[in-house]
Amino acid sequence: MSAISRDDVAHLAELAHIAMSDAELDRMAGELDAIVDAIASVSEVAGDDVPATSHPIPLTNVFREDVVGVTLTQEEALSGAPDQQDGRFKVPAILDED
Repeated sequence: MSAISRDDVAHLAELAHIAMSDAELDRMAGELDAIVDAIASVSEVAGDDVPATSHPIPLTNVFREDVVGVTLTQEEALSGAPDQQDGRFKVPAILDED
């Protein structure tokens, strides 16, 4: 028995304000039903003795520790800037806002 009917698809399309032809509704109902069947078959295989996984290969954190190191002073950072104002980089405006 089909889990997703043509009427279900038509209702969802209406809620999402998506215009669909009769042929599209029929095709989408079949495609969604195949997806639901595939998920159901996976759910049947996965039992309580099968641990849940989010990734087939174990992942490890590759980030380094967040340690404050030697940083530039404000003057050093601005030393190569083509233009500066009030201790900040000055750049051309790209929006017509104040």
